Amino acid sequence: MQISKLGLRNFRNHENLDLSFTPGATTIVGRNGRGKTNIVEAVHYLATLGSHRVSQDAPLIRSGQSAATIWASVEKHNRQAQVELTINYPGLNKVVLNATPLSKPKDILGLVTTVIFSPEDLELVKGEPSARRRFIDELSTSLIPKFSNTRSDFERTLKQRNTLLKSLGRRTPSPQARATLDAWSEQLIQHGSEIIFTRLENIKRIAPQVFEFGKTISGDTEPLYLSYLNGWLPVETTSKNEIVKLFETELETRSKDEVDRGTTLVGPHRDDINIQLSSLPAKGYASHGQSWSIAIALRLAAFKTLREHDDDPILILDDVFAELDENRRNRLVSIIADVEQTLITVAVIEDIPKGLPSEQLLLEDN
Repeated sequence: MQISKLGLRNFRNHENLDLSFTPGATTIVGRNGRGKTNIVEAVHYLATLGSHRVSQDAPLIRSGQSAATIWASVEKHNRQAQVELTINYPGLNKVVLNATPLSKPKDILGLVTTVIFSPEDLELVKGEPSARRRFIDELSTSLIPKFSNTRSDFERTLKQRNTLLKSLGRRTPSPQARATLDAWSEQLIQHGSEIIFTRLENIKRIAPQVFEFGKTISGDTEPLYLSYLNGWLPVETTSKNEIVKLFETELETRSKDEVDRGTTLVGPHRDDINIQLSSLPAKGYASHGQSWSIAIALRLAAFKTLREHDDDPILILDDVFAELDENRRNRLVSIIADVEQTLITVAVIEDIPKGLPSEQLLLEDN
């Protein structure tokens, strides 16, 4: 798939910007502050309805404005579509697809698919578990758009359950409170088990790709492994029914602790992905250069998994070459040579590898 045209209105620092893209690689060149990352952020937002840089929409809207608009012409499976997404803050976002307003923005999930690597991805290796959970959940949503509904249902249930646990004030629940807590627990298990099962399945799908891309990019002899970290699941868990039963048992075991602490202690919101370099955890062991290569390997594994599932997602490489030596740059260029559309940002032309054929889009200084 590819985006042939992109329009931004009051998005970040772009008051009125219109761009055209060709198939293959396009390199967006501009000094820091010119808005090159903002362009690829907008493309990624169309795919995920979220930013890879901030957790809320307000920073996406140009200062002094109440709304921002992303417009794009999308080509997928030899079909064209025009999508216009308006980000309102405050207020609800609006989406128009082929001149028809949609009732929910989530209805466009799956229309645009992206895989983005950015400097923030070092958090996948060095950061907190939430970054790694977000990585696998975003991949799962790209593979199965309705997974976003499961996540929303779980988050809503978790919030309600935590509110109830907190209101108990460490007291033993009354019969009425216990009945309500049991009802929320049932929903927590239902939605949480679906999330855990989906994560496990997709980690299995990408683990071999991560292993291969890790070797290719870094040239290291230390193999790269992925596994799911959960304190109550056996390593070989494969059945959703088994997850449900173990979830129920663990909730019962931790029920007193949950009342004492006023929060839910069991569920996918507390799990992690273990990234292992040889026999050691990458977090705390991998060097800066190794961490950069590991993060790229994770994103390329996601890209290949999505490519095999449907067609090429748009590959976005935000300032990726700045931290790579020449050998790693050349290996990465060879990997992305046949991608249908790649959007790359660099600060200076000299950062573009000589072996990378690409269109250049220069952002002029204001």
